[in-house]
Amino acid sequence: MLKENHDLKGALESYIALLEEKEFFEAHEVLEEAWHPLRKANHPLKNLLKGLINGAISFEHLKRERNDAKRKAESVMKSFDRHKHLCMRGIVHYELFEKACSKIEDLRK
Repeated sequence: MLKENHDLKGALESYIALLEEKEFFEAHEVLEEAWHPLRKANHPLKNLLKGLINGAISFEHLKRERNDAKRKAESVMKSFDRHKHLCMRGIVHYELFEKACSKIEDLRK
């Protein structure tokens, strides 16, 4: 059964905090629960959320240092790159989305 979270603001806040703690898998999980209702409703922010989810999981690949981790991380990060432009003024919780996107970019450096 898919877990769903309809508290997008709370999920974004948790996601950012988890990224700061380098808990990338957990960040991915918390945002994925908020993504499911948006995906089902075909909400315009579903792809931005999916990009952030994949941004977090790309760092988890690197953290686990498994075979081919760098290639996997780069492949998954492409989703973030494809959708980050959807973070624009006027969207709901813009400040949190902006902070989340900035955190992913900072981690890339």
